[in-house]
Amino acid sequence: MTAINSELIIDSNLLRKNISYIKSRLQNESKFMAVIKSDAYGHNLESVTKNIDDLVEGYGVVRINEAKKIRNLSKKKVLLMQGIYSQEEFITAKKFNLDVVVHNHDQFKIFEENNYFKNLWFKVNTGMNRLGFEIDDFIDIYNEHLFDKKFVLMTHLAASNDKESISNHEQFKAFEDLTKKMHENVEKSIANTGCIMNFPDKSYDWVRCGIGIYGGYFKNKEILTAMTLRSPIVNLRQIKPGQEVGYDGRAKATEKMLIASVYLGYADGLPLAIEDGTKVMINNKIAEVFGRVSMDLTTIDVSHIKDCAVGDWCEFFSPELPISEIAKSNKLISYYFMTGIKSRVKKIFLST
Repeated sequence: MTAINSELIIDSNLLRKNISYIKSRLQNESKFMAVIKSDAYGHNLESVTKNIDDLVEGYGVVRINEAKKIRNLSKKKVLLMQGIYSQEEFITAKKFNLDVVVHNHDQFKIFEENNYFKNLWFKVNTGMNRLGFEIDDFIDIYNEHLFDKKFVLMTHLAASNDKESISNHEQFKAFEDLTKKMHENVEKSIANTGCIMNFPDKSYDWVRCGIGIYGGYFKNKEILTAMTLRSPIVNLRQIKPGQEVGYDGRAKATEKMLIASVYLGYADGLPLAIEDGTKVMINNKIAEVFGRVSMDLTTIDVSHIKDCAVGDWCEFFSPELPISEIAKSNKLISYYFMTGIKSRVKKIFLST
């Protein structure tokens, strides 16, 4: 059995710093909902909840089992962001005092039949065209059932990262026009990370922040990647001009090179299609992927790193090498890497 291992180090201090920075951008007295679905974007749901609970007013998840785990750790709001789909789930949500998003007529029927209208968030479609009531349909529901009820009205922006996109302004207008038809006790929520960064005046009563907490937002250098994915070098090999590296000979040397084999591959969650030239970091110096990723290894050009040795750590992303870099250079998104790291990678959580 080998004693070496790849590692995913998660720094809760960086999670807290990111949250504090994002909250400083808010222009309204908005409540902060931390989106921690998908095991807190791969950061470990229980550990994240314990370490940020004093900084947030609520949590957003999709799976009801994750909501129950959070409820055992926190008294804050827990929102099922895609709602419930059965009477059994309704009973569970009520038992654990969960907030629930309602985004279609089938879901609303469950609450109507139970005559239960507490802790509800109603999602309207303003342009994302995934989930949510059409505005005219929701107005009908409001006029018949909700005109005297307290609830949260929400929608989802499709292009919040692009400040110049006209769709943002179209969605804001549709949402604001709708809110004018609601009573004054209706709370409002539209802002995700991109909206907070680009349109902080639209933070309303609740913001729902996900990727920014974890450092995957690529348009602000104040937000740091809270994960470090690293693995040791297990072999160094000199190759000559004309020699190929790895499966299919994708990478071919044009000069004398030093190639490091790093103990991490697609079985650990690194995408098979990682491109040559993808930047990594070894001994605080930038190196580049050279050759196709295999199941257990990735080959790296370390020709210019003179002090490189077997056992040195190779970082694929970290606070110093943002996860957005490996994502953008491979036409992927940060979420993919955060949630895709496999179980055989050792997870280390650094608590406050």
